[in-house]
Amino acid sequence: MKIGFIGAGNMGRAIIDGWLKTKTVAPADLYIHSAHAASYEPYAQANGLNAVDSNIAVAEAADVIVLAVKPNIALHVLKSVQPAMTAGKWVITMVSGIDLADYETVVGAMPILRIMPNVNVAIGAGMTALVGNDELTADQYAAGQHLFDAIGETSEVAEKDFSTFSALAGSSPAYVYFFIDAMARAGVKHGLDKATATKIAAQATLGSAKMVLASDKIPFDLIDQVSSPGGTTVAGLLAMEEAGFMTAVVKGIDATITKELGE
Repeated sequence: MKIGFIGAGNMGRAIIDGWLKTKTVAPADLYIHSAHAASYEPYAQANGLNAVDSNIAVAEAADVIVLAVKPNIALHVLKSVQPAMTAGKWVITMVSGIDLADYETVVGAMPILRIMPNVNVAIGAGMTALVGNDELTADQYAAGQHLFDAIGETSEVAEKDFSTFSALAGSSPAYVYFFIDAMARAGVKHGLDKATATKIAAQATLGSAKMVLASDKIPFDLIDQVSSPGGTTVAGLLAMEEAGFMTAVVKGIDATITKELGE
């Protein structure tokens, strides 16, 4: 299966990097074009990808076209390559804020898989939402799911919930980095060097996330397992909550969803 990328921004590259590292897709089967030649051509050359000179060339060469452009030009770009979308070809769109119905209005009946990945796909630990339109076949959906299962986890999510998913998975790596950095700075405050404190905080966060996924318990039950009566952990939790930790997290997610919805 030959896959073509229209657009070569951070998320598009993260997906490609993930596929290359996991050997899910061979470099020779990847085609790429972007409006910024100085950006995508060196990247393609460094990774053995096929750099082509137009969006139409991507659509002609590929079986699957990944639309990875800005929302304000996505519909125009897809319309412009429609003549090259011969039978059997289909689209994966990672463009935020544009529903499947919006594409149908512009290009009519075309098999489209809408995704929402996060940047952790680059290391094979991503989280990607999937939803297909009525024209997408079961085999095409399965092929798309396989591509993203190879670089993390996937979940079929109703389109109406994509904004919530975007906040919980797409934007949240930045919030988790923020939390890790805050933990590390507290370690520095108490005498650790920053590199050591960051490693400790990051590994503790990684292990805790794995524990949540491996356990049949809810996170609050796991909190209780770590919290001895009258102990240090309880003291820390109460101090965090007094400072508004949970409220701050919820407000951050709320603000992300509000921005995504354009409200």
